[in-house]
Amino acid sequence: MPSQPKSAPQITSQIEQCIENCLYCHRLCLEAITYCLEKGEQQAESSHLRLLLDCAEICQTSADFMLRGSEVHTTLCTACAQICERCAESCERFGEDAKMQACAAICHRCAESCQLMVMNAAQKV
Repeated sequence: MPSQPKSAPQITSQIEQCIENCLYCHRLCLEAITYCLEKGEQQAESSHLRLLLDCAEICQTSADFMLRGSEVHTTLCTACAQICERCAESCERFGEDAKMQACAAICHRCAESCQLMVMNAAQKV
């Protein structure tokens, strides 16, 4: 007798918020890359642009893992939180630049929600 397919994992409001933060962070980091390339100078430094790309990619991947209920999403969330914090610090170097400050803010928010996902998963074990 064939086994019943497992139902899709429940997406809680906390997971939903983390997914939204990750997707928004992904978007703002991609927008920031274009902005930085147009602005030039220090904002176009390769290390800063790579960090923006890394952050955008890990945020997208983390959101994908959570959306499909992957059992290892907390592994991705751990990495995502670390990369988002580094990206936020890099963006904050540009002082009063509104675009960079907005990117830094969402990176911090995404890092916090990913850290919360990891802490909650650890408490369930």
